[in-house]
Order: sequence, then structure tokens, then C-alpha cells
Amino acid sequence: MTSEAPNAPLRIVIADDQASVRQGLVLLLGGLDDIEVVGAAADGEQALRLVAEHKPDAILLDLHMPVLDGIGATRRLTAEHPEVAIVVLTTYADDASVLEALHAGARSYLTKDADHADIARALHAAATGLTVFDPRVHATLLAATAVPQPAPAAAAPPPDGLTGREVEILGLIASGMTNPEIAAQLFLSNHTVKTHISRIFAKTGSRDRAAAIGYAHRHNIG
Repeated sequence: MTSEAPNAPLRIVIADDQASVRQGLVLLLGGLDDIEVVGAAADGEQALRLVAEHKPDAILLDLHMPVLDGIGATRRLTAEHPEVAIVVLTTYADDASVLEALHAGARSYLTKDADHADIARALHAAATGLTVFDPRVHATLLAATAVPQPAPAAAAPPPDGLTGREVEILGLIASGMTNPEIAAQLFLSNHTVKTHISRIFAKTGSRDRAAAIGYAHRHNIG
């Protein structure tokens, strides 16, 4: 469900038992023009009361909270307020937490290293019925739900000490994507993408984007 007026801000509730995290999210997200924070809860029971009172479009929900944890709150929200999109924001990206939250009815799942722009995008997407996963969560979900296959021969490690994420970004550079496009594709901030690219240039000895693309082609990246 989304707000009725086409240009109305997305109305959300935030639930996190850590006061500093909760207050920080209220300030960061509430400061955006397209989001209105209508309530903040320290546990799952408070979250349910606030949702019942304010009828928000979405809720940003931590998993590990006292009184009623995020999984229990997600189950009750799904049953009692199915129109409210549930976005989980937590420290944990392990198989059990991800799958349990999704089975309980969460629409999206982000880890707490996501920046406020990523969180805002996920909330808006969830409110329109879309699902958004943090890249680490997506990898966890794929691994947890994949059909077991015979183990392939070990792949060669990335060249020159590149990390998996750096190889991924280098491949996107080689495909012609801009920094903002890469950030949107991977649900990263522009600053994070720039940091990765600086490391890629240093490790590959590339002076500019063209040199990095040449390196990618020589190493069959992208």
C-alpha cells in the first residue's frame, strides 16, 4: 500500500531496540522529502501498536528486539496488517535469519551497513510490492536455496589481489556502466563505488577508466 496522494511522502514506522540506531534512522530518513517517520518503537509490541495507530505504508524492522522480536512481529504484521510493507534492517545476514524473516512475510532485507539512500529506496520499492535485498543477503539467499550441484574444479582466484566485489564492479565498468548506474545496480552509495574503483585502479595499475577496461578485457572480466 502506498500513500493516497501521488506526491505524498512515504509514511513509515521504525523499530529498533538500540536507541542510538533508532534515533539516527529517524533523523536520517525523516530528513528526506519523500519519507515521513510517523513512529519509532523499541520492541516488536510497540511496533505493532504504532502500526495499528498510524497505518503507515511501510515499517523498517530490526530482527533482534526484546518483548517481541522481529520475526514474531513480522508474522503478526503480515497477519494483522498485510497492507504494510515490511523491510528488515539488521546486523545479521545468515541463512537462518534471512529465510525465517522472508518466510514470516518480510518483503525486503537489508543489513545495517546500508546507507540511508539505500534504505529509502528499499522502503519505497517494498511499498509498491517490489523486493530488495542487500547484495550479501542476496548471495546468502541464493546459496541457501540453490539445488546442490557437483563441486566444480576450483576457480582461479581473482588477479592482483582483487576482491570479489572489486571484480564485480570492474566487470560493470567494462560493460560501460557509469558510477551512479553501478551504485543503483548493487544498492551501494556513490561514495562506496568510488572507493572500490580507487582500489581497483591501484591494484590493476590503471591510470583511468579506459585502462581499467583494457585490464578487464585482458583478464576476461565482464
